[in-house]
Amino acid sequence: MDREEQVEKFGQLIQKAVLEDPVKARKILINACRIQQAGSVLPSSKVSPSHRYASRQITSTMVDALSSPEKSAMVSIFIPSEPLNVAGITPFSVEALSGFLGGVHAEQVFLDAAEEDGASKTLCSFHRIFHGAMGSGVVPNPKMLIYTNLACDANMTSFPYLINRFKIPSFFVEVPYERSEDAVQHVAGQLREMVTFISDVSGKKITDNMLQEAMQRSHRTSEYYLEHLKYQADHAMKSDIASELYAVFTGHIMMGTKKAETYARRMLSDIKKAKGNDAIRLVWLHMIPFLQPSANKYLSFTDRARIVACDLVYDSMMHIDPTNPYEAMAHRMVYSCYNGDYKLRAQRAQQVAEQTKADGIVVFAHWGCKGTLGASALFKRDFEEAGYPTLILDGDGGDPANCSDGQMATRFGAYLEMLEDRR
Repeated sequence: MDREEQVEKFGQLIQKAVLEDPVKARKILINACRIQQAGSVLPSSKVSPSHRYASRQITSTMVDALSSPEKSAMVSIFIPSEPLNVAGITPFSVEALSGFLGGVHAEQVFLDAAEEDGASKTLCSFHRIFHGAMGSGVVPNPKMLIYTNLACDANMTSFPYLINRFKIPSFFVEVPYERSEDAVQHVAGQLREMVTFISDVSGKKITDNMLQEAMQRSHRTSEYYLEHLKYQADHAMKSDIASELYAVFTGHIMMGTKKAETYARRMLSDIKKAKGNDAIRLVWLHMIPFLQPSANKYLSFTDRARIVACDLVYDSMMHIDPTNPYEAMAHRMVYSCYNGDYKLRAQRAQQVAEQTKADGIVVFAHWGCKGTLGASALFKRDFEEAGYPTLILDGDGGDPANCSDGQMATRFGAYLEMLEDRR
């Protein structure tokens, strides 16, 4: 039995155990994560060393969150995690954990549990999976929950529900829609309160020196990533579609850690040594549907097409002043490409597309994400006016039932053929 077959088997065992013994299901999930972690140690000609390293670290984070909930915090992916990381609290996001549940093919039982518990089918599937996982008892209650209104409208439904149901200590960060230095100061003030909240709940003192050191690491992580973008046009790292998600989580829930900095530094080293190829270069907006066979067919271990940048990664990668940690974290939230008018996100995508010599832009219209769905037609208009052929790819990154894989394969294949013909 190979590793993929083992993971599939674990998924079946998890789904069977959920209703009978949630704690047993949790232990099976932890073991599945550890098998994946062990497999990433093995050398592979298909995956770059930095991606294997990231896989190990992210899986380790999930194991820590599941096995030591008293030292974990459920967060929105856009919450600055440096204060949690320096306090020894493991941050984990809805998207990260739900992605792992999908990765071991156990998502359906949690989607069903969420529906039975009253969750709307129009809610983001990642939030529905997490809703079901916590409601069923498979995911233990974390020490605290921290969330924000930035980018994800589902946060404003799922977090309040979980807070009220499980009575978990929580903190909310409100980010103004308009970008300004006044907004930065407003958010910085809230982040100071957030740090006090984390210290009070965890019993861990967080000093300004600790935060400055973490922000220095975040600064270097961002600089490594931004430098690596310069090589994406002419260098191609070996990876699969799941590898593209590693930077999403290292660039958010792991920011400020030595692990995130090491990954970014190794990724820069790997791409410098990588050879180029003739693959179609794509800038990708929003979640990457790593569960879909058609997406894997066109984007995993192939020289036909590759993702050169994803806006869920570069949104947090910006030049900051680490000597002022609260303002630096606030600046990253206020000036995220996900905050404000859609045009700001479109402009940033065009800048990245120009830098990486992208052939086209894909807007993944993820089921339940009102922000991206509502702006998708506007993105397409603006990108194509700027000379970038754009595909609006309808689908669901967490629930395969909301996506016709055959239709996705047809549309994605035709799009790539069109880009190849343009060359």
